[in-house]
Amino acid sequence: MIHVIPFDRLGRMQIDWLNSRFHFNFSGVAAPMGNAFGPLRVWNDDEIQPKSGFPMHGHRDMEIITYVRRGAITHEDSLGNRGRTPAGDVQVMSAGTGIMHSEWNAEDELTHLFQIWVEPKQMRLKPRWEQAQFPKHDRANRLVPLASGEEPIRAANPGTLLIHQDATLYGALLERGAETGFNLKSDRIAYLVAADGKVTVNGTEIPTRAGVALVGEDPVSIATKDGAEILLFDLPKPN
Repeated sequence: MIHVIPFDRLGRMQIDWLNSRFHFNFSGVAAPMGNAFGPLRVWNDDEIQPKSGFPMHGHRDMEIITYVRRGAITHEDSLGNRGRTPAGDVQVMSAGTGIMHSEWNAEDELTHLFQIWVEPKQMRLKPRWEQAQFPKHDRANRLVPLASGEEPIRAANPGTLLIHQDATLYGALLERGAETGFNLKSDRIAYLVAADGKVTVNGTEIPTRAGVALVGEDPVSIATKDGAEILLFDLPKPN
């Protein structure tokens, strides 16, 4: 099954400093993917105006991944962490037993990011935060793990950020005319987003900033005519 969710069908919320699109139900706004896709609970496409952002607020029992596409986001939390994550880099926060944090666009330009929430395998974990750089040349025409809770993948890719779930978020930057592939095991599902550019997935056209739910598709072939940036979340299939 290849289920495509075009960008213009995503749930939407817009206020003076924030323009958000929701792949999943969020903050009282209905979205095409409903409440979840396996352990994946949130995929928000956020545009944050300069000198604005999310004030200090709390989370609990969730793995929160922030992938910055343009500009930068400055994080500060109740554990004393503070860091600036620029475009192309990734941050992960394990909310665990509870954490307060703020996310602020301190830049003079628009910040565009994806915020992705996945439910952890275990509740009441110790909260934590970290960030990592993922140079564009390392992701050229291949899927590189950005965040994972799968030990074999983390062992083979030491820079991968930790999440507490049997899942892996991959990223790739495909050049003009490029193609890459992914083996989706029978007990797995995947969610793919075309962050920039257009791709085809097993021959199905995927427009820019659209989402794709993949079930029972193996192998997965991802191709682009003009170049594209993609994210793919490999997830355990629900029992």
